[in-house]
Amino acid sequence: MEEAIVQIIPSGKTLGATIEGLDLSQPLSESDVDQVVATLGRYGVVRFPKQTLTAAQQRAFSARFGELEINVAGSFQEPGLPEVMILSNIVENGKPIGIGDAGQDWHTDMSYNRMIAFSNVLYGIRIPHRDGKPLGATTFCNMHAAYEALPEDMKQRLDGMTVLHDFDKFWEMMRRERGSTRPPLTPAQRAARPPVSHPLFLEHPITGRKVLYANPGYSMRINELPQEESDQVLDFLFKHQLQERFFYKFEWQEGDVLMWDNMGTIHKAVDDYRADEPRLIKRCQVMATRFFDDGGQPRRRHAMAA
Repeated sequence: MEEAIVQIIPSGKTLGATIEGLDLSQPLSESDVDQVVATLGRYGVVRFPKQTLTAAQQRAFSARFGELEINVAGSFQEPGLPEVMILSNIVENGKPIGIGDAGQDWHTDMSYNRMIAFSNVLYGIRIPHRDGKPLGATTFCNMHAAYEALPEDMKQRLDGMTVLHDFDKFWEMMRRERGSTRPPLTPAQRAARPPVSHPLFLEHPITGRKVLYANPGYSMRINELPQEESDQVLDFLFKHQLQERFFYKFEWQEGDVLMWDNMGTIHKAVDDYRADEPRLIKRCQVMATRFFDDGGQPRRRHAMAA
């Protein structure tokens, strides 16, 4: 197979790069996959413009990077392809065709899972516009930079501590505060996603550097601290990680495929479009099985992109 000519164009900001020259509807070579992984480690958020994908092709591309999640909520999935979730505000015949992803709090997907997420793969099919400008941006903050900017005494004091993450925290916040129509989780869904703990300062498997692995959406408490002190420290960390110097805003274009590194970023969808401004995005979520075994131990690391 002839190798694609790939160009990596950094955004010039704290996160973000564009990869040109890859047709994601076609199988990638191992070297292309490794280059994408390394680019994600370096830039955190990667855009592949002008793609045309079926849901099956999106799933096949995503599966090159690890095992795919089937969402515990079990609704708004592509028919016959449960790994592909539909994110949309479109209503057809009186019924929504997808689940909304906007109006959220900041979070890291699948920090509530024993096997955490490596990457999201989103495909922008319909993007709302107003006055010629795209709406529904996805915003990010850089958790490599957030860790590095912490006071040294705090890094030392909190090193080795763990954080409890709970899926239900975010789900109920969306129902309570964001007006989501999603139903409460059933007892079976809760049992499928019990709270789990992960290192507060996670060693990133691509870069080998530490990241701040805590987020307002799912993080409940620091296990090694008394509740009151844990609340104070998490409040500080949640404010610290949202500083403007760590911030990156991605504005969608139709045909974009967007990948981001869930271990090195937190993210939030922007809710700035109306119900009559249609948005349709399809998502696959890649678990970090490429990097960790079932016991959470590292498998191997990749070299960073040059």
